[in-house]
Amino acid sequence: MPGDTAPHVVEDFFGVIRLLSDGSVVRADEAVLMRAEPPFLDVPGVQWKDAVYDAARGLKVRLYRPSPSSVAAGEGGSINNKLPVLVHFHGGGYCVGSYDQLGGADYLRRRLAADLPAVVLSVQYRLAPEHRLPAAIEDGVAFLAWLRAQAALGAGAEPWLAESADFAWTFLSGVSAGANLAHHLAVRAGSGQVALAPVRLAGCALLSAFFGGVERTAAESDPPDGVSLTVEMADQLWRMALPEGATRDHPLANVFGPDSPDLEPVALPPVLVEAPEVDVLRDRVLLYAARLKEMGKAVELAAFKGEQHGFSVLRWGEANEELIRILKRFVGQMK
Repeated sequence: MPGDTAPHVVEDFFGVIRLLSDGSVVRADEAVLMRAEPPFLDVPGVQWKDAVYDAARGLKVRLYRPSPSSVAAGEGGSINNKLPVLVHFHGGGYCVGSYDQLGGADYLRRRLAADLPAVVLSVQYRLAPEHRLPAAIEDGVAFLAWLRAQAALGAGAEPWLAESADFAWTFLSGVSAGANLAHHLAVRAGSGQVALAPVRLAGCALLSAFFGGVERTAAESDPPDGVSLTVEMADQLWRMALPEGATRDHPLANVFGPDSPDLEPVALPPVLVEAPEVDVLRDRVLLYAARLKEMGKAVELAAFKGEQHGFSVLRWGEANEELIRILKRFVGQMK
């Protein structure tokens, strides 16, 4: 009828997220995004459980650890069998995914717990467009405050952390948007905006980092064949994740953008950067590693020929095994 202003769809991400003109969001099952994900094997000897780190928002963390008996019988850990702590953030362009997602994401976390070995903490954070950035960053900061409080409690901490975690051997990690989030938390810690002690940040592992920018890179202008993330998908995710009206040069997307903070004075820990070749974001990831090196930061670049964005959670093969070996060495040398 004339004058009808019923809400209409302004963004539709594969039917999984529909953002309406009145700001409301309709979500559907994310399983359609898995694209016939292959089965992943179990990882024997890895335990898991959930804990709440932000009761007010109902946010949880999933803790993974190898069974104490397997640690005692195997390699890794310190003299007292305390393990490194790997804080891990899931991917999904800040709009999809979850801390308890099964399939490849869960398998990666289990393998990290078993093979490094480590206490892996998979952190839930609020998703856009219901909760646009910087909501996810704020949740990451809240988690670090919780982790710091746990470290200060000593024997009174969450039992698995009290038993198994070496808080002086803590890493920030993530896949795609999770890697972006890990970067921004490391910057906040390294610039003194976030206090961590007695937690010590020993390093960062950024896997297929999700960065953006208004000006197109070569890989974005001429994408390689067979990408898992298209330029159009990345653009749409940023439109839904960033504050309304923001461009991809927003500091949370473009870390070297016109309004982004200078990283040179920031005390970043050593950073491992995983860079898959078949990725429209390849140039941004390579630039990130190169710029940090120019600033004198400790950066290790692990390039993977023929692999897609987020390959570590899409399937499992020799490249994934090599990534695990690289992560094991990286974590071990930061003790």
